[in-house]
Amino acid sequence: MSDTPETPDATATTPETADDDGSGDREAYADLGATTEAAMDIAETSMDRVHELVPQETLADRLRAKSVHATGDPEFQHLVRFTGADESEPVRAGARAVLDERPIVTDITMVKAGITGRGHDCAVRKAIGNGAELAAETGMTRTAAAVLELDREGVYDDAIAVVGNAPTAALALADCIEDGTRPAVVVATPVGFVKAADSRERLREVCAAHDVPAVTNVGRRGGSGLAAGLTNELVHVASDAREGEVCVATSERSSGEGAEPRDGEGEIDL
Repeated sequence: MSDTPETPDATATTPETADDDGSGDREAYADLGATTEAAMDIAETSMDRVHELVPQETLADRLRAKSVHATGDPEFQHLVRFTGADESEPVRAGARAVLDERPIVTDITMVKAGITGRGHDCAVRKAIGNGAELAAETGMTRTAAAVLELDREGVYDDAIAVVGNAPTAALALADCIEDGTRPAVVVATPVGFVKAADSRERLREVCAAHDVPAVTNVGRRGGSGLAAGLTNELVHVASDAREGEVCVATSERSSGEGAEPRDGEGEIDL
């Protein structure tokens, strides 16, 4: 459950440009990080197989497909949960946040490392490394203290808040939202046998109560790779919206109207 000790780094970073070819400030989104012809062929073939297993009717289905690809488990699509006016609202909210260049804030280094540097101009930073004094004073976990410290600085308001590893970070984020913090969207998939499922359940309840769009999952599974993959799909949706291929406008439906249909009943505007 713990991450590798590291030197505290409280500074935000911009998307990595190690593969920049000089064609512009924002590189085109490359799914799964593939850039060569062979890599793109593998990525596309892989997603084609996933799409044979997962419906592609809504924006929410895109995150279901990404969860299957990230875990290698077709059944994982049934474990993803969406909190919002409808199932696709967290996807739209996340894509809008990407287009607005809001920061992406992860709990640990591993999740941050998995966030693509292509297709967006969002600053990407990690919580871990902050709040060391608070952790020492209170005895709380480093990740929980880090989330609380960044929240004190106002970092999470309007940000894409991502928790991929630490249940205590998810619980701390839930407390922050309950106290008034409003991320643009939450992606939370902390993994493990202790507090993981409970932390995600609490986060879902708090996000629903305070109208914060969220993507979570049920059960013990999850992890950094899944959280990064789901976040990267938000970037992909934003890239498609930028090209006019999908619509990420705010839903006109109210939160009391139920879940978005998936069986062809009703009109779905992607």
